[in-house]
Amino acid sequence: MGTDEPRSLRAALVSHQVELDDEQIDALSRYVHSLWSWNEKLNLTRHTDYEKFVSRDVVDSQQLEQFLEPGERIVDVGTGGGVPGVILSILRPDLEVTLTESMAKKARAVEAIVKEAGLKIPVQHARAEDLLTDATFDTLVVRAVAPLSKLLRWFAPHWDSFNRLLVIKGPAWVDERHEAREAGLLRKLDLRKVAEYPLPGTDSNSVILSIRPKDQA
Repeated sequence: MGTDEPRSLRAALVSHQVELDDEQIDALSRYVHSLWSWNEKLNLTRHTDYEKFVSRDVVDSQQLEQFLEPGERIVDVGTGGGVPGVILSILRPDLEVTLTESMAKKARAVEAIVKEAGLKIPVQHARAEDLLTDATFDTLVVRAVAPLSKLLRWFAPHWDSFNRLLVIKGPAWVDERHEAREAGLLRKLDLRKVAEYPLPGTDSNSVILSIRPKDQA
């Protein structure tokens, strides 16, 4: 890796007020270098410079991690290239993060990325809901996977295997919530917007939605 790359990453982190220690910055640098290398073979990310990586991927992950309790067991649903799960594990080594990816090529790629970055994060080539038939977790984290209605249908049979969903959404989340309500998918669930922050390069915001059964809210 060129000597300019870590400095460029540091500069992007500073510009977005992300404070990390040297070990975390080194881990992020190794991860994103491997991610971008694999991205030349597979479509894993559109965030192919440090500014976009930090302003979108790192910031999203940092916003998420403030809602996670120490030692939580986390599933990253449809991880793709490893966001937010890999970054969460770097920001919060106390978390037990499992990455899931249903597409075989992407699952193999992210497994290689994790290994090349020197990280120890389990990767499951499976749909997250299939994982829930044999294991329990605290929180499922979701970014850029599917509309709310589809997510809620997928996980409706599995609420005894996890406590909540934390979902990152863009400005369309209000329409998606309306669609889910109209379909009766939120009747037994409590949906709350727990964070809202600027979506870089737009006049819109990203949000984090917390969804859990009403009897647990």
